[in-house]
Amino acid sequence: MTDSTPTIEQLAARIETLEAEAAIRKVQARYMMLCDTPCPVHPPVSDQERIELVLELYTDDAVWEGVGEYYTGQFGRAEGKDAIRAHFNRFWPEDQDPKLILNAHYLTSEQITVDGDEAEGTWIHMQPWLFSDGHALLRSSRLNNAFRKENGVWKVTRTRTENVFISDLPDNFATSYPTQSVLFS
Repeated sequence: MTDSTPTIEQLAARIETLEAEAAIRKVQARYMMLCDTPCPVHPPVSDQERIELVLELYTDDAVWEGVGEYYTGQFGRAEGKDAIRAHFNRFWPEDQDPKLILNAHYLTSEQITVDGDEAEGTWIHMQPWLFSDGHALLRSSRLNNAFRKENGVWKVTRTRTENVFISDLPDNFATSYPTQSVLFS
């Protein structure tokens, strides 16, 4: 064996890092999927049930915050699950009018850095929105999120989002979209 040959311990550490990155990627993708409208989980869930599924991805001491000149004022900072729950209740109020009928998250530019049982990840995402009155917009944000492994499970400790841009889309830009997802049925 030469000096450049990795040891079993070094290989095990590399595998742990790759497994952590994969688990974090899944947590982030599940979060985004749960925020899509229609929500593609089976069986279908109410918005309140959806919020609880989102909260399962977070640690008890997690923070959700909007930062920067646009998102600080729009989203602010929520600390702990109760505050994060209240934040999401503002996204999906029962009496929302016009109602959000289409929202899909597209993630790109991923970078994940793992340091033991903690990690950070950055992404850029875009999401088209369509409301029941036909109004539509396209949002893009940068994400800088933190994660921690608790009892063998990776969870979100911080969601930090910063606006890249928001742009109006033509009214009723989408003409073919489902009212309910059946992807996993």
